[in-house]
Amino acid sequence: MEAFSDKIAKIFGRLKTEDIPKWILFGSIIGVVSAIGAILFFYGLSWLKFFLFDILGGFSMPEAAGERLVTLHVENSPRPWVLFLLPAVGGLISGLIVYTFAPEAEGHGIDAMLDAFHNKEGQIRGRVPFVKAIASIITLASGGSAGREGPIAQIGAGFGSWVGRVFRLSPKERRLLLLAGTAGGLGAIFRAPLGGAITSIEILYKEDLETEAIIPCIISSVMAYIIFTHVFGHQPIFDTPVFEFTNPLEMIFYTILGLICAPLGILYIKLFYGCRDRIFKKIPIKPHYVPAIGGLGVGLLGLLTPTILGGGYGVIQKAIFSELGIGIMAAIVLLKMLATAFTIGSGGSGGVFGPSLFIGGMIGGVVGHVAHQIAPGVVTDPGAFVLVGMASFFAGVANAPIGALLMVSEMTGSYSLLPQLMLISCIALLFSRKWSIYENQVKNKFSSPAHIGDATINVMKGLYVRDIFRPDSYIVPLPEDLRLRQLAGVVAHSKESFFPVVNKDFKLVGVLSLRVIRKYLFKESPLHDLLVVRDIAGEPITVKLDDNLFAALSQFLSSGYGELPIVDSEDGAMLGVLNLTEVFSAYHKEISRLKGGG
Repeated sequence: MEAFSDKIAKIFGRLKTEDIPKWILFGSIIGVVSAIGAILFFYGLSWLKFFLFDILGGFSMPEAAGERLVTLHVENSPRPWVLFLLPAVGGLISGLIVYTFAPEAEGHGIDAMLDAFHNKEGQIRGRVPFVKAIASIITLASGGSAGREGPIAQIGAGFGSWVGRVFRLSPKERRLLLLAGTAGGLGAIFRAPLGGAITSIEILYKEDLETEAIIPCIISSVMAYIIFTHVFGHQPIFDTPVFEFTNPLEMIFYTILGLICAPLGILYIKLFYGCRDRIFKKIPIKPHYVPAIGGLGVGLLGLLTPTILGGGYGVIQKAIFSELGIGIMAAIVLLKMLATAFTIGSGGSGGVFGPSLFIGGMIGGVVGHVAHQIAPGVVTDPGAFVLVGMASFFAGVANAPIGALLMVSEMTGSYSLLPQLMLISCIALLFSRKWSIYENQVKNKFSSPAHIGDATINVMKGLYVRDIFRPDSYIVPLPEDLRLRQLAGVVAHSKESFFPVVNKDFKLVGVLSLRVIRKYLFKESPLHDLLVVRDIAGEPITVKLDDNLFAALSQFLSSGYGELPIVDSEDGAMLGVLNLTEVFSAYHKEISRLKGGG
């Protein structure tokens, strides 16, 4: 597999000069709009959450250090019944909005973006981003367990799709702008310009990268980041102490963390889709009201511990500074999985990136603190395991190791844990690659309808005539001076529909198909004794052993023949015959091999 840097170099090398201003312009515009959408979303979510929890519920949700937008403090006594009902009311309002105006906005937004890229030529209805944003703000502010990356990414992706339609761009270009919008949304809301750009091109596939989109994605992500941080400041989302990696033995415990994240990630995926498919989709009521039922489940879990409500970044912040006990972190791992399955699986609107970070962070916190108790001289900073767990868990459930480690590094403003993040993310990915929290994620480009044309050309250019040449495919040629009356006897005793024509030196001089022969042989004419095969034969269109199958297919299409002679590249001698069916058969076998990883 090509190195990531080599792929990037190829993209820059192939980029046409006249395309550069276009991608700079489109990328910048999409980045600006993505930033505005992220700013409005962040303001709306912060103030509505403050009103619902602090004022109505009498409970102040913890915030991450870089997300304290509302600094007001309200003295209210806690109202547990409000915390119980909030997710259900939020689910009801969200469900009514989504299923009335844009049913495709239900669930997690990244998956909808993946579907638009792979199956809908980059098309997203113009109303979807607005419906998704409003419904997600209500879901999250009322305590629903979801992330904000889905709606933000869909706002940017929706605008990118709109730009593509307005400028009548090709489906391929529209898809690139779709990804640019996704990158802008992620880069802004997580203050992670590099992580946002890489995640947007990595998350499409389990084993591939959409490298052609890297330029507009980087431009959009950087522009969105600059504008967003100009408004809210450059402080990373999480405040972290200085973590130092000094003892190589610590990698043993990090490896254990990776091995634990893998099966728990699979459990999370199965629980998520199990609840959706086996419970919520079978409830015999209109889908408008199902998110309210999911919200009731979240409210019950919230009565056990309010820490599972909402996005949970404030809880992660506490875990980083070792302010949570092992027992509570272990308990809320499962509770957060259930709360997320109840919220999004029931049709609530939000993303799964945030909950995945939360779950991974709590797993890391448990492993880190247990390791610290076992070997305090080796594991001196258990909070570091929270960050590594965040990246490791998301890398496993989303098949996005590069984006995960970059996002976590930028969200914390620290690259000191990069070696651990790289190793443990890969370990978690290796054991959970068959599963994905994004059901519209495909294996690679060969599995995506978006690349079926490119895949056909690339695969056929990698196969050659010699690869499928059969020596027994030889057809006895016709001598060029054979009379038509004699030809009738040859055709009558042959099963072939295609005949090469050669001269006395056995050099190919033409080809003769059965459809041409029929014009002359099925009606009696004195010409049968005068004309010879050479007079009615077509031009000798041939292929060589060194030709690739794409070139051979072009010869078939231009000639209209179903078979073509294979000739020696040096002396022109005929070696055999290539059938069009053999070309297609070889192509399908190679596609099946590539899809199966063989």
